[in-house]
Amino acid sequence: MTSTETSETALSSTEPGAVPDRRRWFALAIVMTAAFMDLVDVTIVNIAIPSIQQDEGASFSQIQWITAGYALAFAAGLVTGGRLGDIHGRKRLFLIGVAGFTVASALCGFAANPEMLVASRILQGAMAAMMVPQVLSIVHATFPAHERGKVFGLFGAIVGLGAVSGPLLGALLTEWNLFGLEWRPIFLINLPVGVVALILGGRFISESKAPKALKLDLVGVALVTLGLLMLLYPLTRGRELGWPLWGYASMAGSLGVFAALVAYERRKTARDGSPLVELSLFRVKSFAAGIAVQTVFGIALGIFFLVWTLYLQIGLGWSLLRAGLTGVPFSIAVSAAAGMSVQLLVPRFGRKVLQAGALIMALGVLLYIWESDRYGMDIASWQMALPLVVMGAGMGFIVAPLTDAVLSEVPREHSGSASGLINTVQQMGNALGLGLVSVVFFGEIDDRLTPVQTGPAFVNAFQHALGWVAAVLAVIFLLMFALPKRPAQHVEGTQDETDTADRIPGQDQTQGKDENEGRKSDRTPEFAG
Repeated sequence: MTSTETSETALSSTEPGAVPDRRRWFALAIVMTAAFMDLVDVTIVNIAIPSIQQDEGASFSQIQWITAGYALAFAAGLVTGGRLGDIHGRKRLFLIGVAGFTVASALCGFAANPEMLVASRILQGAMAAMMVPQVLSIVHATFPAHERGKVFGLFGAIVGLGAVSGPLLGALLTEWNLFGLEWRPIFLINLPVGVVALILGGRFISESKAPKALKLDLVGVALVTLGLLMLLYPLTRGRELGWPLWGYASMAGSLGVFAALVAYERRKTARDGSPLVELSLFRVKSFAAGIAVQTVFGIALGIFFLVWTLYLQIGLGWSLLRAGLTGVPFSIAVSAAAGMSVQLLVPRFGRKVLQAGALIMALGVLLYIWESDRYGMDIASWQMALPLVVMGAGMGFIVAPLTDAVLSEVPREHSGSASGLINTVQQMGNALGLGLVSVVFFGEIDDRLTPVQTGPAFVNAFQHALGWVAAVLAVIFLLMFALPKRPAQHVEGTQDETDTADRIPGQDQTQGKDENEGRKSDRTPEFAG
């Protein structure tokens, strides 16, 4: 065994009685940095959109595609990225994704026109789809069950930190106009981060694969991609094109494509046990319910963050820096509530914490609508603090425990596929939300506005869009009744902790599989229905 293999074996060892290797925390820091880079990249672009529009002369449709194109490519590639990690190694795919994301960021930073920027953002989303599914897969494969609650709490805090850092960093980098590059440093900042993640990731992350040989399901890849494109493309372009008949036909046809995907994946499972989408996961109640919640939650976030940026900067005419600072209370609340929910509240109150989060976030949205209506164009940043804190606390109560609940009962060999599905449905929801911005926000704005009319029109459209967000959160609250009621205690020494064969380089991947399958029923789930 080589020294590298020895290092990786030690890192991945979670046998009972073994001293945990602290290097797994270095691996966690690296993959979390990559996740943070992806999160920041979404929020940092939102805050700079008005500047990009002014500098590049981009149309509203191109502005939507700068965000929606990324989300669409991300959503379309996540399941494939997760499965490729299961097949070829999660560390390998993670590093490929980081490298591609870094190159795409450079192309975004040096884009010569809106068309090149949109194309580079689509490439960036595709590379993120290789990178991001491996984050949860590596966590699932590296950490024993009793430590994952703490890890997912950290993940929730990272979500909040990304939400606060993105707008602030985007505002500062654009305002500073470094080297006369205007908004371009918001993408170029990914270059040093990506290089460091590549170097350290190659050293500290252990390799892991599915315990049995799998093949990439190319037909499944084609069907997933086609179905998502048929659904999301007309939503994003529909308003600009006057809602043509072919758009409605395409969205309806996507349902047939998804039905064909399910039928094909069933046959693929029976034939060689190597489908793209592991349909057996949906028989796990916690996974199926969590997937539904993730999808609808993504819709709410997709609508809110884009219209919020447009409201602050175009509607109210605020500077980038003021808009970025206004979001700080929201992000601090997300981080604080995320850590608190996993460590303190969920073990005691179970799914009630997530349901309370949906209601609290909806309350914050309604408060925001009321304040925006009351103060109109004269609203101040400090007056937005209360609704933003309430919304952030509600979001924090959802994001961290939801991920833990969805993955808790997933077999380790399907962690890549499951992680890809989780991220896919969230990004699909996000892309749906961005597409719906055409309807719930721009649909309320006249195409020919005078400068005097622009502010009030954007304020009214913002309030209308937030009404839709509140309605979506009510749906999320109802969907959460399908989640498991209460978490069970993490039990050390379960099969989940001792199943390390799939993570030890050089070891026969089929060794011990039959005996492991026989012991899976003894696993104590992190969330029990």
